Amino acid sequence: MNYTAIIKECEEGFYGYIQEIPEAMSQAKTIEELEVNLKDALNVVIKDRIEESVKSNKGKKIIKKTILV
Repeated sequence: MNYTAIIKECEEGFYGYIQEIPEAMSQAKTIEELEVNLKDALNVVIKDRIEESVKSNKGKKIIKKTILV
């Protein structure tokens, strides 16, 4: 799946976030560094959401299915 990075110039260099998941945000001195940081931030947000889902469904009968988007 592809995501859209929204990038803005700031005093420190660049600031950005993932449009589809705005909680994934970062800043860097270069756009290239920002891209790496945004990928890391996105992975952290997704990992946190998975962990929260596992906790909230603990002990419940659920169906877990992978879908291709």
